[in-house]
Amino acid sequence: MLRIGHGFDVHAFAEGRRLVLGGVDVPCERGLAGHSDADVVAHALMDAVLGALRAGDIGKLFPDTDPAYEGADSLALMRHVADLARSRGWRVADVDCTIAAQAPKLAPYREEMRANMAAALGVPVDAVGVKATTTERLGFVGREEGIAAWAVALLERME
Repeated sequence: MLRIGHGFDVHAFAEGRRLVLGGVDVPCERGLAGHSDADVVAHALMDAVLGALRAGDIGKLFPDTDPAYEGADSLALMRHVADLARSRGWRVADVDCTIAAQAPKLAPYREEMRANMAAALGVPVDAVGVKATTTERLGFVGREEGIAAWAVALLERME
């Protein structure tokens, strides 16, 4: 038996924060605003896995009103989501993510993002896709106001 989930997240740029994407500290003048480390791609991917589990979203599981998650490492949260899937009899089979960012350029960090998220999910690196694109200077991403990410997750029932 298979299940699929879709996730989406967006964060605005903020001064004085580091930019974390897929668990990678990406050199940038600004980071992303958020209660945790604001790792927008990890958040989208966790929402995709939670969607496939029919378990709500990261806001339900890790509410931003809980001080325990302030500044939280999103890859640690992702490990928790993967454990939740396994505890419910599911394993992550394959995931794919798209990051929309006008800047900075993300291609040099793609493989490290894949490796980090694969390790957090407990899957081989070849089960994690990461792509980056711009929006051709259109919208909030094009105006460099923030970054958006989409993800899909395919889960399979464990035997």
